[in-house]
Amino acid sequence: ELFEKKNYELRIAGGAVRDLLSGVTPQDIDFATTATPAEMKEMFTAAGVRLINNKGEKHGTITARLHEENFEITTLRIDVVTDGRHAEVEFTTDWHKDAERRDLTINSMFLGLDGTLYDFFNGYEDLKNKKIRFVGKAAERIQEDYLRILRYFRFYGRIAEKPGDHEPITLQAIKENAKGLAGISGERIWVELKKILLGNHVNHLVQLMYELDIAQYIGLPLAGNLEEFARVSKNIQTLSPKPMTVLTSLFKGKDDVTNLDLRLKISKEEKNLGLFLVKHRQELTKGSGPEPLRPYQDFLMDSREANTNSRIFELLKYQGEEQLLKEMQEWTVPSFPVSGHDLRKMGVSSGKEIGTALQQLRDEWKKSGYHMDKEELLSCLKKL
Repeated sequence: ELFEKKNYELRIAGGAVRDLLSGVTPQDIDFATTATPAEMKEMFTAAGVRLINNKGEKHGTITARLHEENFEITTLRIDVVTDGRHAEVEFTTDWHKDAERRDLTINSMFLGLDGTLYDFFNGYEDLKNKKIRFVGKAAERIQEDYLRILRYFRFYGRIAEKPGDHEPITLQAIKENAKGLAGISGERIWVELKKILLGNHVNHLVQLMYELDIAQYIGLPLAGNLEEFARVSKNIQTLSPKPMTVLTSLFKGKDDVTNLDLRLKISKEEKNLGLFLVKHRQELTKGSGPEPLRPYQDFLMDSREANTNSRIFELLKYQGEEQLLKEMQEWTVPSFPVSGHDLRKMGVSSGKEIGTALQQLRDEWKKSGYHMDKEELLSCLKKL
């Protein structure tokens, strides 16, 4: 109503339009408008609408707080200067020009609040046909922001029906511009890569990263273990893995984890998870007897490190052990039932003796599969 009163045009933009047309509820609804940031500020302030976070203002974005929700509204823009990472923009009232600067056809549509679709580059057609295409010339779009190479992969994994359905000219443009990714910050790359790793066709897309010379610029090992990656990624997606769990299958050793961290600045826990999986994926496997879960339970009980529990869950996902994962998640970690106080009551007095006795009892408890209770353990102490 506010925009209408002032004769400013307002439409839903980009990803939210794509989601609505796909029957998906958008996480965020972004708006585009012909009003400038200054005009929006004046209008919202006069109407008593709260504005928050003015960081996006120089790029044309105003965030309004209405009914306990934030709404991002961005002035239509054209890129004046691009350096392959960021753009300097100028405001415009031309919807076509704004659509022209967006990355992919499926992300370049606008939706009027009356339900009219504004689609300058056949984005709706591409969405229906599950085609991922750049707006205009692929090379030009990529050179405006090289991260768009990874955004192409991400949306391919999200929308495309089958692997290998790329336009040759697009792959050519990606290969010729892959080196541009070297100038993109690790943090931005990691955000996109994590989404690719959890999408569809991940094996095909990672293979393609090697074929198109992308891997070396985004922290992946030069000689990645593509065979292991194909094996692990095939069965893991239904188990809701962490992105790092999927990616670690590409690594041959801990140096690959360290190099990834140097390039992408991954979190400490992501790095530790990668190191854990590389170290234990072959040696910590299910037991051959009637208790296949025991090796994992013993490892957890012996560990003094935080997060061992969740790392073991990720290891079981990596190994494709769906049933064991379920059992491990349902297993309640037992508490050792005997204390030093119990031993003192039985006449064990010196600290050293108590320490030795507790360790012996802990070993017996472990042998019993953590089933022995306090009485059984204390009667066992007499024999020991």
